[in-house]
Amino acid sequence: MSKSLTERAPAKYDDLRAVFINCTLKKSPRTSHTQGLMDRSIAIMEKLGVSVETIRAVDHDIPPGVQPDMTEEGFDTDEWPQLHEKVMAAQILVIGTPIWLGEKSSVCTRIVERLYSNSGDLNSKGQSDFYGRVGGCIITGNEDGIKHCAMNILYSLGHVGFTIPPQADAGWIGEAGPGPSYLDEDSGAQDNDFTNRNVTIMTWNLLHFARMLKDAGGVPAFGNQRDKWKDGERFGFENPEYR
Repeated sequence: MSKSLTERAPAKYDDLRAVFINCTLKKSPRTSHTQGLMDRSIAIMEKLGVSVETIRAVDHDIPPGVQPDMTEEGFDTDEWPQLHEKVMAAQILVIGTPIWLGEKSSVCTRIVERLYSNSGDLNSKGQSDFYGRVGGCIITGNEDGIKHCAMNILYSLGHVGFTIPPQADAGWIGEAGPGPSYLDEDSGAQDNDFTNRNVTIMTWNLLHFARMLKDAGGVPAFGNQRDKWKDGERFGFENPEYR
């Protein structure tokens, strides 16, 4: 009898949590092709016992801005603080977006900005509060731009404190211009070997790095503690001597 995926995996992952934020422009319950590709990654994680939650950002009242709670900046409501709690409860964050005009969606830009709004938060070690978590992205569309969008999203996640594993992105685009999208029957996307391989590699690398970081207690806290820098610790940094 062949071993199950869980038995063949190099570690256990059933204590991990993952949040997938779908930045489609379509409100529920409309079909999201981005969700279709995200579901391939989610299926692998769920087979391993990972607790997965999907958030369709456009279904929530998330104002623009770079402050943690935009009601303090004049907006009537802001659901981001509650969504941010879900991100912080997980070890894995995957952002999914369609491509429009060669760029990630406007909703995705808003999510990145709101993540940035929490980049000043520190954990108990004095590091960025996002340390110890891994990030990846999934891109879909009918026009070029997978790598461009992935570069932007992964850089943004890394900049605020997420760890980005190798090959942490996957995507599918059809023929340039109007045509079938990922879930359309005539697209052939779900049988595309390149996309299926990449989404699988991405998923496992996210799992591996989340496992390693959790087991290690996060990123070592030395040289990256902003509160200690503020207090005068320089971790070996010296100003250059000008002669």
